This record gives sequence, structure tokens and C-alpha cells, in this order.
Amino acid sequence: MLSVFIDFKSPASFLALEPTLALAGETGVHIDWLPFSVRPFSIPEEKAAETVGEQHRRVRAIAQRDTHLHYAKVQGRKMHFSQTPAGSEAALAALAGLDGDPVPFIRAAFAAYWNEQADLDDEMVVAALLTSVQKPVPDPQLASEKLVSIRSEAEESGVFESPSYVIADQLFVGREHLPWIRSLIEAGKVA
Repeated sequence: MLSVFIDFKSPASFLALEPTLALAGETGVHIDWLPFSVRPFSIPEEKAAETVGEQHRRVRAIAQRDTHLHYAKVQGRKMHFSQTPAGSEAALAALAGLDGDPVPFIRAAFAAYWNEQADLDDEMVVAALLTSVQKPVPDPQLASEKLVSIRSEAEESGVFESPSYVIADQLFVGREHLPWIRSLIEAGKVA
């Protein structure tokens, strides 16, 4: 089994979705999709008197955004960065509480966030997404408790960013490790 930790507001998680699904389709590995909240991506505002460090962080964030946009274009996907990033906690809790195949909801939530700048911390928005993919709305209290439990276990395993992959007791951060993960699967190192 391949555990994949994602956050809908993470541009890297958004771009990892389809390559990860392709890997699963090609290798037959089962994916356990798990929520893991990260800070929203933002570009610091330019200041009149920036320090070198402030300028570096701003320029680096712009370069990261442009790289994400490039890879979205390569994948043939739309991706829009909002000036004021929205939250994702309600959607992450819903993912934690879902039964069955979560992929339709995951795709809908990513599309809503990155194409429409939907606030996935709004329970009404999340309920509408669940309804659109014919999934019942999980009990909010139980889903929130499960989300906290998943995060605690993830942090104990060393997860600190999304997407993160855990396979054969090894942690990989970022989709760039998918070829290495594939080699573990093909070598039969997956329990």
C-alpha cells in the first residue's frame, strides 16, 4: 500500500494527483489518500525597503509559482493562484471521514480550489462538492477527530509537507520521487 498525504491548497499536491493515479493504474498499488494540512502558498508583497532576505523570499515564491504553472500547463490542467488563498480544513476533514473511493471527491476539491478559488474551509462548499460526486457528508465531529488523529500519526512518521508518500516504511516528500517509488513497487518491496 502507498499512503499519500495531500492538502487541497497545496499546489504541489494538486500537480501530484494525476501522476500518482497513473502510477497506481500502471502498477496496481493501492493508494490510501490521507489529509495533511499545510500552510497556504502565498507570495509576499513587495515592500519599498525590502531586506535581502525579504526580496529573496518574494522572488523565490514567484519562481515557485511560475514552476507550478509550467507543470500545470505540461499536464494540460488549469491552475489559478489567488491573492488571498482560501482554507481547506473542512474538505480535509471530509476526506478523513469518507468511506469508499475518495478519488472523485479529491478531483472535485482540487478543481474547485485551483480553478474557482473555492473556500474549502466552508462546510456548505464542501457539502456541495460531496453531493456533486454522490458522496454522503461525513459526520463533522467524527471527521474532525479523525483528521487530528491522522495528522498526529503522520507527524510521528516524519510527514511535514504535502504531498508526502509513505511506502515500505520510507517517507518521500514530493512527486519527483514517483520513479523511485515505482522501483520499490516493481521490486516487490511493498507490503
